[in-house]
Amino acid sequence: MDPVPPHSLRRTPVQQRSADRLARILDACAGLLDETGYENLSTRAVAQRAGVPIGSVYRFFGNKRAMTMALAHRNLDRYADGIAQRLADLPAPHWRPAVDAVLDEYLAMKRTVPGFALVDFGVPAPPPEGPESDPNNLVAARLTELLGAHLGLTPDDTLRRAVLVAVEATDALIQLAFRTDPAGDPRIVDETRAMMQAYLARVLD
Repeated sequence: MDPVPPHSLRRTPVQQRSADRLARILDACAGLLDETGYENLSTRAVAQRAGVPIGSVYRFFGNKRAMTMALAHRNLDRYADGIAQRLADLPAPHWRPAVDAVLDEYLAMKRTVPGFALVDFGVPAPPPEGPESDPNNLVAARLTELLGAHLGLTPDDTLRRAVLVAVEATDALIQLAFRTDPAGDPRIVDETRAMMQAYLARVLD
């Protein structure tokens, strides 16, 4: 099972059967998000799609927000794992290919992962309660760890701040790219890549 933070769950799966059921629930949630959107998502519809009793959904989640939050955290774990695999395949720890890997993994998930277009790393509504639950802060923290380890850098405040700014700017530009083209406008993607490289050069060169 993909890791899901305990605070997103009413009950943490212990047996494989329960873990498989949780995975089916999150898969069903992701598929329905593509079809109905967040506002029309319901726990009953997720239960029907997953082929489980409604009580199984409520055994794990108190409401659809908690369920969608768990999906977002699963997406973040998968994103981090995908980046780690890409970084491991790079011939040498140069920062520019590493930054490309970060963007390429996000684009790949944006184009292929069910539900990701609407819920990547955070719930559409209501807004986050604070910086510790803001999706871009969570993403930036994971990326700082991954890049720092790959490049042999200490994840100090300067690196954390630079990665957070890059994440915020890239998030806005990728949203624009996918608003104008369902597959992501390649020209805007290229501009986004150039922006990331130029900005992070201030810290990583």
